[in-house]
Amino acid sequence: MPVAPRIGAHEPGSWTSRLWADIAAIFDATVAHPFLTGLTDGSLPRDVFAEYVAQDVHYLRTYSRALAVVAAKAPTLADTAMFARHAAEVFDVELSLHGELLPALGLSAEAVDAVPVSPTTQAYTSYLLATVYGGSFVDGLAAVLPCYWIYAEVGAALLTRGSVDERYQRWIDSYGGDEFAATVTEVLRLADRIGPTLTAADEAAARAHFVTTSRYEWMFFDAAYRRECWPV
Repeated sequence: MPVAPRIGAHEPGSWTSRLWADIAAIFDATVAHPFLTGLTDGSLPRDVFAEYVAQDVHYLRTYSRALAVVAAKAPTLADTAMFARHAAEVFDVELSLHGELLPALGLSAEAVDAVPVSPTTQAYTSYLLATVYGGSFVDGLAAVLPCYWIYAEVGAALLTRGSVDERYQRWIDSYGGDEFAATVTEVLRLADRIGPTLTAADEAAARAHFVTTSRYEWMFFDAAYRRECWPV
């Protein structure tokens, strides 16, 4: 049975409910991935988690820029302020988490910078930038939304299981907590406000972006799990 979202998409017929229906199978595959199950049972190798954290640092540097572009294209000043705040929080909150995790993993900021950007990280971030720069506000919103929503849902799901490893629990607490859920709810409310105003063509394009970056979320965990590197 597909996992129902804990945050948003609760109103039948809402745009976010249709978006979630598009990715329900992707989310189920994501939360069942051995990277995430390994976080809770403690079986995930430490070097695999370190690879994930390094790639996440690379990713978030681009994601913050993508949010800033979405902010610039937002339809109202309040929407612009929200995304600009979220872009800043990527640095203030998410990278501070890495500041705690890196020493616990025996990594320095210099060591992370020296880790090559993986093919999946490069592909995902390139897609984000191309979409937010070249597309409409709604295209950009749809492209950045899975990183918000899937992480909140993953965090909530893993929070019920907990982890035997303190470092993994710290990561779960960050994404499964009420503060991050409130941030994601802000964006979902905006999506439900915008969705009904779209033409059929614009909605189809946005939903395609949403599905694509949701797939990239699964691929991001999988790439770290496989210690993906460039083949040549």
